[in-house]
Amino acid sequence: MRPAARVAFAAALAAASPVAQAQDARPKRIVSINQCTDELVLRLADPDRVASVSWLSRDAANSNVAALADRVPVNHGLAEEVMSHRPDVVLAGAWSSRTTIEILKRLGVKLVEFDVPRTLDEARAEIRKLAAAIGEQERGEAMVRAIDAGLAALPSPKPSLRALVMQPNGFTVEKGSLVEDIMNRAGLENLASRVGSGGYLQVPLEAVALQQADVMILNSEAYGAPSLATAALDHPIIKALGRRLRVIALPPKLWTCVGPNLVDATRSLIARTRGAEAVTR
Repeated sequence: MRPAARVAFAAALAAASPVAQAQDARPKRIVSINQCTDELVLRLADPDRVASVSWLSRDAANSNVAALADRVPVNHGLAEEVMSHRPDVVLAGAWSSRTTIEILKRLGVKLVEFDVPRTLDEARAEIRKLAAAIGEQERGEAMVRAIDAGLAALPSPKPSLRALVMQPNGFTVEKGSLVEDIMNRAGLENLASRVGSGGYLQVPLEAVALQQADVMILNSEAYGAPSLATAALDHPIIKALGRRLRVIALPPKLWTCVGPNLVDATRSLIARTRGAEAVTR
């Protein structure tokens, strides 16, 4: 067989292999219209396969993947924008525009929707689901293993400290949420579960004193940390608690979306409530 023929024959065999066929079946034009699906697809897929992500992912204050998002076009979640990218698959989340989603469904676009994970186990499942949707199962499993290894390397602080997450306008995070699961992993009891029910609720600063909180966590950077932190620290009730209450700030982007950042959030909570030496032993 001539050299050229051998090369052509080898190429044909390679193209016919199961691995090559699986790669050919992967979507080549992926569009994401949700910030949290943005973060996963930008971490799991090669840039040339990502046709567009939401504009929110370029905001470094709120996104863990702003540098990666700069490499690809962005959209504002509008159906006409999505269709202009000729997507093979569209990834949407719980907060994506329902109007856009219904239009895409009517147009027959392949759409994969994701809910808000409420536990670390659900976060792992979301990674696997998205990885399967874009044909990157191996990378998805690698991400799950990395998260598990990162969490396993952290201590399990005891005794548990009483903590309350405070967002602007007094909103906090109730029981049954991913944030609470991360807090528990960091050795923190979510006091909001004692004062209400549901997902997000308003809790007055008086509750911090009444529930004898040890820690108040400010969701800070995405909402203007200085103003939120200053208002909390200057409040008469917080001042009256003196040194008994530790006030810490944590960027919301660390635990808003699923990804390796969940390990960073857990590590940061442990370090700031137990001391930096707690995560370096």
